[in-house]
Amino acid sequence: MAQVHFLCRMSFLNAFGINYALDAFDHDSYDFARCRPRQQQSSGDKFMGVQNSSMGDVALPPTSQRVSNNSTAATSKVQPRVVAATVAGNALEFFDFTTYAFFAVYIGQTFFPADEPLVTVMLSVAVFGVGFITRPLGGLLIGAFADRAGRKPAMLLTIALITVGTIGMALTPSYASIGLAAPIIVIACRLVQGLALGGEVGPSTTYLIEIAPQGRRGLYGSWQLASQGIASLAAGVVGIVLTLALSKEQMLAWGWRIPFLLGLALIPIAVFLRRHMPESLEQPTHSGPIKSPLADIRHHLRPIMLALMVILGVTISTYAAIYMTTYAVTTLKLSATIAMSATIVFGVATWAGALLGGWLSDLYGRKPVMLWARVALFVLVYPAYMLLIEHTSVATLALATALLALLTGIGGAPTLVAIPELFPGHVRALGLSIAYAFGVALFGGTAQLVITWLIKVTDNPAAPAVYVLITSLIAIVGILLMRETGGDKELQK
Repeated sequence: MAQVHFLCRMSFLNAFGINYALDAFDHDSYDFARCRPRQQQSSGDKFMGVQNSSMGDVALPPTSQRVSNNSTAATSKVQPRVVAATVAGNALEFFDFTTYAFFAVYIGQTFFPADEPLVTVMLSVAVFGVGFITRPLGGLLIGAFADRAGRKPAMLLTIALITVGTIGMALTPSYASIGLAAPIIVIACRLVQGLALGGEVGPSTTYLIEIAPQGRRGLYGSWQLASQGIASLAAGVVGIVLTLALSKEQMLAWGWRIPFLLGLALIPIAVFLRRHMPESLEQPTHSGPIKSPLADIRHHLRPIMLALMVILGVTISTYAAIYMTTYAVTTLKLSATIAMSATIVFGVATWAGALLGGWLSDLYGRKPVMLWARVALFVLVYPAYMLLIEHTSVATLALATALLALLTGIGGAPTLVAIPELFPGHVRALGLSIAYAFGVALFGGTAQLVITWLIKVTDNPAAPAVYVLITSLIAIVGILLMRETGGDKELQK
C-alpha cells in the first residue's frame, strides 16, 4: 500500500513512464536493505553515501573515497524528486535547443531571408550548427567543474546559461526589423545554448549512474536520452498545435517564438527541483593536494577516442531522425502539420527505445545491446528511406522516423552509460563531457548541413541513409574495441 501511495503522488511523472523507473528504485532499495549487496557496500550505496547500522564492522573505503556524512545524498533510498530533477532539467534544456531544429524553416525566413528557399533553409541549418561550436568548451569547463565542485552546481549552471540563450531566441526582432543585428544576436544565443548543453550531458548522466543501485545503472542512466525524447515529444506537440491553430503568416510572424517562451516559463521549475537535489560526488576529506580533472584526463585518451567513434554513429542517426521534420517539408513536399508528426514520433520512439536499451543493458551487458541495435540500423535504414521516398505518406514518414529513433535510442542509452563507466570518479563527468561534446560538435553540428548538401549535390533523396550507413560502420568498430562495463561491475573509484 505504501508503494501504491508513493506512485500516486508521482502521477505527473507517470505520464512519461517514470513510474517504471520508480518501481526499480523501490525494488532495489528493498533488496539492498535485506540482501548481501548491502553488506558488501555496492557502488550505489557508496555514491549515495548510504550507511547501514546493521553492517557492523564491515570495512569501509578510505574517507577520501566516501561521500561526506554531511552530504544530503546520504540516504538509504533514492527519492523520486532526485531523478525527476535530473530528467526535468535535461528535458527543458533539450526542448529549447531542439525547438530551433524543428522550426528551422520559419526561423530561416525570419532571420536569413534569401531568394532561393533551399538557401534559406541551409543558412538556418548552418546557424543551428553554430550552437555546436561552444559545446566542447562547455564540456571541458563545466565537466571539470562538476568533477571538482559537484554534479549539482554544474547542473544549476547549465540551467542558468540555457535561460540566457532562450531569452534571446524568443525576443530577438526579425531581419526585416533590425537588419544584420538580428542574425548576429541569434548566433550569439546559439553559442550560449551550445555552451550550456556541452556541459549538461556529462554531469547529469554521471549523476544518474552514481545514484543508481548496483545492477540498475543502465536503466537510471537511460533517462538521459529518454529525457531528450520527452523534449522532442513536447516540441512536436507544441508545433502541431501551433500549425493547426495559426496561419502560415502568423507562424512566420510570431508563432514559432511561442515554444521558446514556454520553455522559458518552465525553467524556474527545473531550477527549484535541482536546488533540492542531493550531491552524488564523493568529496575528499583529506588535506592533501587534489588532482585536477583537466590535468589527469590525459591519462584516459583511449576510452575517449573509442567513445568518439561510438558517439559518431549515435549522433548522425539521431540528427538524421531530427531532420525528418525539415526533410518532410523541403524534400518530400509534405505539409508542415504532417512534418511535425515526425517530431512526435521521434520523441516517443527515443523515449521508449532509450528505456528499453538501458533495461536490456542491465540484463545482458552494454556492448551486446549497443552492437545489435547498430547492426539492425545498418541493415534497415536504407530500405526505410526508399520506402518513404517511393510511397510518401504520413504512415511511411512515421515508420522511417520511428525506426531511426527507436534503434538509436536502444543503442544510444547504454552508450551514454558505458562511457562514464570507463572513467574513475574524479574525471567521470569530464570524460563523458569531452567525448560527447566534441563528438556532437564535430558530427552533430554538421549533420543536418551535410545531409542537406548531399541531397542537393547527389540529387538523391536517400542520401541521408548513406551517411548513416558509413558512420554506423565506424561506430561498430568502436563498440567492438570497448570493454564491457555492465553487469555486476562496480564503478571505478
